[in-house]
Amino acid sequence: MTGPGPVLVVGGTGMLGSQVVSRLLTGGKQVRALVRPGSDATRIEALGATIARGDMMEPESLLRAMDGVHAVITSAAGYTHHREGDSPVIDTVGNINLVDAASRAGIRRFVLTSILTCDQTPDVPHFWHKKLAEDRLEELGVPFVALRPGAFLEQITRFGDPFSEGRLMWFGSSSVPLTFVLASDLAGYLAAAVDASGVDGSGSTSAGTSP
Repeated sequence: MTGPGPVLVVGGTGMLGSQVVSRLLTGGKQVRALVRPGSDATRIEALGATIARGDMMEPESLLRAMDGVHAVITSAAGYTHHREGDSPVIDTVGNINLVDAASRAGIRRFVLTSILTCDQTPDVPHFWHKKLAEDRLEELGVPFVALRPGAFLEQITRFGDPFSEGRLMWFGSSSVPLTFVLASDLAGYLAAAVDASGVDGSGSTSAGTSP
């Protein structure tokens, strides 16, 4: 158990992060969301989250946001460019800043949204950057859970409803197996990981998901 303090959610205004905020609040957790200055936090604030203004590229703002926090959940991903200001540098420098701040703040549980096979794909930058974040957590001894989902099932709805049409269309080789997860399910897993057993103390744990 992580304790009674708030959970800091990084990426809480995004598609996945906002669902994580909702799941945590429904489960009775106090939630603090790191939101960049100028970004609209109205939606998650209305849910009941408190807002900490800061930026993954500004280490001191991360320390302020983590003051009194028992756990951190991050779903931030700069490579997606889903929000204004997103950049791949978030996945390199930003993630390391976040992990380093968690170490300095004595965070008791760090939950990372990683990517399936990230440890096997050094030639795919946004995959490998997740692996580097996992490595940094282990190096600094921050207790962590890294969930490694595949692609979001919601992504394929851009090409129609595969369930009613009876077929799934996706780009790539037909010989490469695909793994999908619902964002709502992953949000639940991330929220539950805050209280997962066996991750306390100075050790590190990495847990993968491949629904």
